[in-house]
This record gives sequence, structure tokens and C-alpha cells, in this order.
Amino acid sequence: MAKGAFSRISDILKSNINEMLDRAEEPDKMIRQMVRDMEEAVGKATASVGTAVANHKRLERQFNDKQSQVAEWQGKAERAVEAGEDALARRALERKAVFAKAAEDLAPALEESRQTAEQLREQLRELKTKLEEARTRQGTLIARHQAAQARKRLAQSISGLGQDAFSSFERFEQKVEESEAEAAAHVEISGEMEDVEKEIRQLEADHSVDDELKALKDKMKKDK
Repeated sequence: MAKGAFSRISDILKSNINEMLDRAEEPDKMIRQMVRDMEEAVGKATASVGTAVANHKRLERQFNDKQSQVAEWQGKAERAVEAGEDALARRALERKAVFAKAAEDLAPALEESRQTAEQLREQLRELKTKLEEARTRQGTLIARHQAAQARKRLAQSISGLGQDAFSSFERFEQKVEESEAEAAAHVEISGEMEDVEKEIRQLEADHSVDDELKALKDKMKKDK
């Protein structure tokens, strides 16, 4: 069960979280649910580790008990020999052999249970570390997703304007520039016309003065 719980959290952390959030109607609730799933997996893994450790301790007690029996019957056989009771010593050695065989049979299972318990302990430590990381990242992940969604909406808004809107804006800008150029041309032409009119008026004024001067000279000649 612990291995399954470890796999469950690994699958969650390896999945494309952003893609999952994009599909979710309520990303905040989804993140919280994922953390709850991790907490549940850790709880199951903890129970499994407890079971594995208890099984190892049970086998260890049985193995130690068999070893104690081996030592005890060895001592009885030695005391029987010292007492000259060879038949009793033989029976003690037979009992010793029974417990020695039982201990030998238990040894592989005991070692396997030890390795299993240690592996599950290590996996549980990893699960708890990942859970703490998930809790820490929960708020940051939601904030990052919200920021990404905002950028996405902005990009969609800009894209929604389309090329027609930009083309229309450019055409309007071009018309404004054309109008400005026409106005500048009119101002320039008007200025040139005013200069010509000034020159004509000046020329007419000069002619008038010349005529008046000539008339004055003619009059003065007659008066003489």
C-alpha cells in the first residue's frame, strides 16, 4: 500500500499541473484537493510502514526466541554430558537442532522484512517531504496560474482586434499625414501669392511716383 501511495504522489507531481489547472473550472479548489490527496496517500503510507515495521519486529522476536532456545538446549546438553547422561544430552541436542532449523528458516524472511521496512520508511520520508513542498508551493502555484491566465486573456484581447483594426488605424494615420501635407502646401502657395501681390503693388506705387515726378517737372518748365 505504501508503494501505491508513493506512486500516487509521484504521478501528481510529475503531471502537467498548469494544463490540469487550465482545464479546471475552479483551480484553487483543484490545488487544495490535490494536497488533500497527498495527505491521504501519506496517511495510508504511514499505516503501511507501521504494519511492515510491526511484521519485522514480530519475525525478529520469533528469530531471537529460536536463537535463545538453541542456546538454552545447548546448555542443557552440556550439563547432561557433565552428569554422564548421554541419552538426555542426545535429546537436548535434538531439541536444539529443531530450534536451529526454525531459526535458519526464519532468517531469510527476517532479512526481507527488515529491507522492506527500511525501504518503506525511506519512501515515507520522501512522501512527507513532497507533501511539505506541495503545501509550500500551493499558494505560489495558484498565483502563477492566475498570472498566466491574465497574460493569456490579454494576448487574446490583442489578437481579437485583428489586422483590420490595425489596418484601419494605419489608413487613418496616412490620411491625417496627407491632410497635413496639403495644408502645408496651401500655406506655402498662399505665401508666394502674397509676395507677388506685394511686388505688383510696389511696382504700381513706383509708377505713380514716377508719373507724378514727370508731371511736376513739366509744370515747372512751363512756369519758367
